[in-house]
Amino acid sequence: MKHQFPAITRLGLGGVALLLVLAGSALPAAASPADTAPGTAQPTVEEQRLDRAVPQEILRRSGFDALAPRFAHALEGARGYAQVERAVNRHGSALWQRAVDRAQGRGPATGDLSRGDDRPLYWARLALSRELRAWTPRFALDDQRRKALHTALETSSRGQQDIRRHPGRQVKRVLVTGFDPFTLDRDVRIGNPSGASALALDGTLVRTAEGPARIDAVVFPVRWTDFAEGAVERALARQLPHLDLFTTISQGRQGRFDVERTNGAWRGGFPDNENLARTGTVPVTDPASQPQWTSTTLPYRQLAEAETGPFPVYDNTQVTEIPAGATQPVTRPDGPTPGSTARAGGGGDYLSNEIAYRATLLRDRMGLSKLPGGHLHTPVLQFGAGNENPATGEITDAGFERNRSDIVRQVRALVQTAVSATR
Repeated sequence: MKHQFPAITRLGLGGVALLLVLAGSALPAAASPADTAPGTAQPTVEEQRLDRAVPQEILRRSGFDALAPRFAHALEGARGYAQVERAVNRHGSALWQRAVDRAQGRGPATGDLSRGDDRPLYWARLALSRELRAWTPRFALDDQRRKALHTALETSSRGQQDIRRHPGRQVKRVLVTGFDPFTLDRDVRIGNPSGASALALDGTLVRTAEGPARIDAVVFPVRWTDFAEGAVERALARQLPHLDLFTTISQGRQGRFDVERTNGAWRGGFPDNENLARTGTVPVTDPASQPQWTSTTLPYRQLAEAETGPFPVYDNTQVTEIPAGATQPVTRPDGPTPGSTARAGGGGDYLSNEIAYRATLLRDRMGLSKLPGGHLHTPVLQFGAGNENPATGEITDAGFERNRSDIVRQVRALVQTAVSATR
């Protein structure tokens, strides 16, 4: 995720009782349109972008434009909550699987967009979400259950209900996470190479000297509220004890990969996909024990030194902190000093940093400090020369497709290198 400050040179874009505590919300849930009376809910900011020409073209040219009408038909036919809940989970999971199959070359291509494109999944999910929000049920449905349906659609269509364990098999388990496209008001054509990587890697095997490793993948929204409500912890808490390695992934700097050494407990306020800004300490459970910094346990030296693809890979140790006893932030190239207050991790102060902070804090709070895990920033996915203008440009071009393919292939190689470097 390209989470940058205004200056392009730095990022500004991560027991049952124990699991419930770790996955709980540190903030009250924000009111959402789903909590209004049935049939009167207004589309969200994200859903409203669906009516623009580019999202409609992406849906049409991928064949994903047929999914929302089918979902709407299933909703209209539901006669009770259990039936509609099954429909939501079925259509959400089918959307995720269709996007994964398309990215990995299974089934019909459905349209002339390249198979590796992550954007149809994003826009189709919003199309389903808008149908669910506008739906008037034939039975009583309170606000809590309506919101639960939206949550089920989100998690099922993001691969979060699709992760399988493999007990008894000599196969290492790896989890990677990606993000939705973002900064869409700047350029609605944008894709996210981390999301494309998640689709390309989900359910695949990589070979290491010690045997195969299976990769599972999920995708997260670019929304401050979801993170404050514990979306990351809910998705990861049940998985971490069974993993051999995890890496959160997002789009970062131009022309390079970064393994982010340190993550900070600070939100810098850059607007999200709902055009909401949040500034302050990352909200987590038990804030009294919350550290200002967490660290990667990925094999960063091996990742930086290995030949994995066309882009250089950096071990990024830079942070921004307020030193102990000081009042003004300073940028340090070699990590935080004792007692300092976080203002930006290596991955900035947006949701890239936050997912890395939350995932590694969860790792440490669960007593899994030796589990290899951390954050990887990909290069920026760029349109080709002559197609940079969002007002007049095409939704794809040869340079854009080549850039995404190169990034995804190198992500796969980096994951394989990371697994091979751990014991």
